[in-house]
Amino acid sequence: MFEIMALVLLSQQPFVPVAEGLASYYSVRESLPITASGEPLRDELFSCAMRGGKFGDYFLVVADNGRSVVCRLNDRGPYVKGRVIDLSRAAIRQLHATKGLLPVKVYRLGADPPARQKSGKR
Repeated sequence: MFEIMALVLLSQQPFVPVAEGLASYYSVRESLPITASGEPLRDELFSCAMRGGKFGDYFLVVADNGRSVVCRLNDRGPYVKGRVIDLSRAAIRQLHATKGLLPVKVYRLGADPPARQKSGKR
């Protein structure tokens, strides 16, 4: 979390969410095996689906419980009213969701991932 705070302070730009609402998760078992970007869907990677945004960009997802995760956008969705982002199984577990839905705020980080998650894994 300190890395994110440093990013905000150093960037000198307001850090405002691009979306607020419910996050859900999707997995290989429940979805098509290929994402809208053409990549395979992999449960163990920190990836996400949003209706807008550029494929390959990274997003910080902060849950109401204070936990956060950085995900790479590689799919489109969710197409359910009130939901703003679909997270991979690994990402939703990182947020410690006890149910299938979780209130979140989503922040765009851009094309360069934070140093800790360059591989997409933790």
